[in-house]
Amino acid sequence: MSTEARSERAPVRLSPRTIVLYAIGSLGTGGYATLPGLVLTYFLTDNLGVAALAGGLIVTAAKIWDVLIDPLIGAASDRQLARTGSRRGFMVTGALALPFFFALTFAVPPSWGPVAGAISVLLAFLATATAFSLFQVPYVALPAELTGSYDERTRLLGWRVVVLTAAILLFGAGGPALRNAGDDPVQGYLLMGIASGIAIGIGMLIASGTADMAAKRTAAAPVTTADAAAAVASTWRHQYMSGFRALGRSQPFRALLGTFVLQALATGTMLAGAQYVATWVLRSEDAVTFVFVALVGPALLATPGWTVIARRVGKERAFAMATVLFTAAAASLVFAVWASGAWIYVSVAVAGVAYAGLQSLPMAMLPDVISHDERTSGAGQAGTFTGIWTAGETVGFALGATAVSLTLAATGYISTVAGATVEQPDAAVTGIVLSFSALPAVLMAGSLLTLRHYRLRRADIDTLEPFHA
Repeated sequence: MSTEARSERAPVRLSPRTIVLYAIGSLGTGGYATLPGLVLTYFLTDNLGVAALAGGLIVTAAKIWDVLIDPLIGAASDRQLARTGSRRGFMVTGALALPFFFALTFAVPPSWGPVAGAISVLLAFLATATAFSLFQVPYVALPAELTGSYDERTRLLGWRVVVLTAAILLFGAGGPALRNAGDDPVQGYLLMGIASGIAIGIGMLIASGTADMAAKRTAAAPVTTADAAAAVASTWRHQYMSGFRALGRSQPFRALLGTFVLQALATGTMLAGAQYVATWVLRSEDAVTFVFVALVGPALLATPGWTVIARRVGKERAFAMATVLFTAAAASLVFAVWASGAWIYVSVAVAGVAYAGLQSLPMAMLPDVISHDERTSGAGQAGTFTGIWTAGETVGFALGATAVSLTLAATGYISTVAGATVEQPDAAVTGIVLSFSALPAVLMAGSLLTLRHYRLRRADIDTLEPFHA
């Protein structure tokens, strides 16, 4: 990159308008990440009568589709940036398409039977996942293009996570509340799908405007002609493989991605198990609302605190601190096997404090990784990195739902259709608790091992000199 181009990419303070518009996008990402993970498996097993293992496989299949298309979308987003100077086109397309397919996912009635219902949900959710990826992959690439400052990225992503945690609370509590608003669960799920899909789409559409802001900034420091030509002219196979080449050459990216995938698996496991914990451990289907309030309320308040800690000790150290705190909180929930009760909300609240850091800090570290790679491999590849990143996140959340469904199947969980009443065996209830506590704790502890290999520090980002591992 030329000296002139680098000076144009020097750190600048982001305007409040830019931060607000970008953060609003998390209304969409928070809603999509939360609601299907929270209720979709439960919708399949306890509303459509789909076997627990089959329900988990349906969710996993849709996530596998994400993994396949996210690197392609990332590379295509880079191609679009090279051709048009903006990533906005993909983001708008995803924002407009998602509400329709999201509503269809929860529009399947039990009268269709488990097989037809399962197939219908799978197809609708595949389309929903595609629409979301069209938005999410370029959206995650924007911070690296909006600012080159180590601290400004923390500030930007910190406010994004404030909105994200608010969205988790809104959809995690409001979605089930809409579902339970009437006496007919079929209409309740449909109402939830329509209202939530529209809210998600609006947040995504508003945030797409930040793509033009990033385009104005990067227009002053364009990628080289050779880079642009390669991005446009190369084959889809070349673009797909470019993501894996980025993974191979960037040691900080491998370390951060490995950590994030393990943590997505841990939080995905807890998310998928929350509704089951509410119903069969706390003995109230509506208790899932209180679980989410306990998780997200503290997270909403703690996010600015993690930003302050990261400024003082560095993002990677603050990230490790949040991971240790979450691990301890999850491990304490194991005691619910022997004595459930209101104390569970206290442990969940402590996890919520840690969760704020687990969301904001790695997302603020990813643009640093991208900037580091730009200095050694050339600009214009942010979408390639975020395509792999989003695929990795998807793998984690998908396997989280799969882990819960496998646990349910192994411990004899009994699936039902809407309106039917059953009593679960003790082994199934124990499995629910362990998938909500011990398994996430082990995965979080494992993520500390991969985080040890992340070597980028503030000085490596705020200086223009190349980083040496």
